[in-house]
Amino acid sequence: MKLLVVGASYRTAPVATLEQLAVAPADLTRTLDRLVAQPYVAEAVLVSTCNRVEVYAAVSGFHGGLGDICAVLAEQAGSPPVALANHLYVHYDAAAVDHVFRVAAGLDSMVVGEAQILGQLRDAYHWASGADSAGRLLHELMQQALRVGKRAHAETGIDRAGQSVVTAALDLAAGHFDGDLAGRPAMVVGAGAMGALGVATLSRLGAGPLTVTNRGADRAVRLAASYGASAVPMAELVDALATVDIVVAATAATEPVLTRDVVTRALARRDADRGPLVLLDLAVPRDVEAGVAELPGVEIIDIDRMAALLAEGEAAADAAEVARIVAGEVESFLSWLRGADVAPTVAALRGRADDVVTAELRRLAQRRPDFSDDQRAEVARTVHRVVQRLLHQPTVRVRQLAAEPGGDQYAALLRELFDLEVPQTSPVDTVPDVVEIDAAGRPSFDVADVPSTGGER
Repeated sequence: MKLLVVGASYRTAPVATLEQLAVAPADLTRTLDRLVAQPYVAEAVLVSTCNRVEVYAAVSGFHGGLGDICAVLAEQAGSPPVALANHLYVHYDAAAVDHVFRVAAGLDSMVVGEAQILGQLRDAYHWASGADSAGRLLHELMQQALRVGKRAHAETGIDRAGQSVVTAALDLAAGHFDGDLAGRPAMVVGAGAMGALGVATLSRLGAGPLTVTNRGADRAVRLAASYGASAVPMAELVDALATVDIVVAATAATEPVLTRDVVTRALARRDADRGPLVLLDLAVPRDVEAGVAELPGVEIIDIDRMAALLAEGEAAADAAEVARIVAGEVESFLSWLRGADVAPTVAALRGRADDVVTAELRRLAQRRPDFSDDQRAEVARTVHRVVQRLLHQPTVRVRQLAAEPGGDQYAALLRELFDLEVPQTSPVDTVPDVVEIDAAGRPSFDVADVPSTGGER
């Protein structure tokens, strides 16, 4: 099996496309089941966040696996594969490991070093484990990726550049209020993980009074109580909007919550000299209806705008140190992977030796029927010891050599020398470890040309 990553992120796709691809929690298990039901996909982990939708998969063939995954993503988006081709990136084998580890370390995030992605990866892994879509390869990959992410935050200062998405968005919002949110009335719409982070960050920045609203009133009350904020029913959203300067919208709703009608009515009730109403739309799908941007007196900060303004990360030295950690961890994982690949060959060699010993002992029993049971047992133990000692050093050494770059040749040599038949878990792929990606992060071939089923090309 080989590793394959297929995905889209804020770097390669507009929010509208990410919204199409986004998989709601209620649909995660069904989508994972759909992925592993494909002919070439044996294991799958699905990451779906505001900024990225990625499939990490163990596949039995590159082209077949790519076609299978693209077919499922296209089905999820309700679009033909050709409509997604320009927004997808593809990483294979070693490049796939590098990408997953970079994501875990925060190097691929909109705000470099942000730690939220680590929790999102953990949740995606747990979900795949619960759906039984992660096997040995992805279990090892995800456990190592989480460890890499923890190392990055523990051993470097990447957190200095790793503000959360909420913090980064609020920094942009502060620009509309002379750089300071202290004393500015604010509201958070949504009481999930992102909403809770919004309340915590606003509280730390001194914004207030704070208001929380959510479709589930109980969650809003509990979250508000934790930070000395007040909770209001969603039915009073218009009135609440009229009294605040900043809104963090982060719900899991499938339709916009802050519609043009709602915001228009709220603006009509605001004092004319209050200044702008700044809306931070951190939800996918969007919480703020597209038409709201046309209203006078409203400023919207969304994922698209953040991607444009925060393209350049800070703390370059810290990021370089994290990149060094990632590079070392990638090589360690690839060494483990190469060692794991030689294991079936070693097992086949030992199996061949056992077969030879068994056959010879059976022939000895026929030729020397006068041997007692104790004598036959002693001969058997002696022969087995001899074979084990002869094979021990070569098999240990071949495992060591296989862990080095180009180590797959040693397993192939063993198979050739001893005429071993080792079950092949994957067809031979003809693509390189690193798939060529253009400057926009797109694969160097047309995904639409790859069939979703059928043989390797």
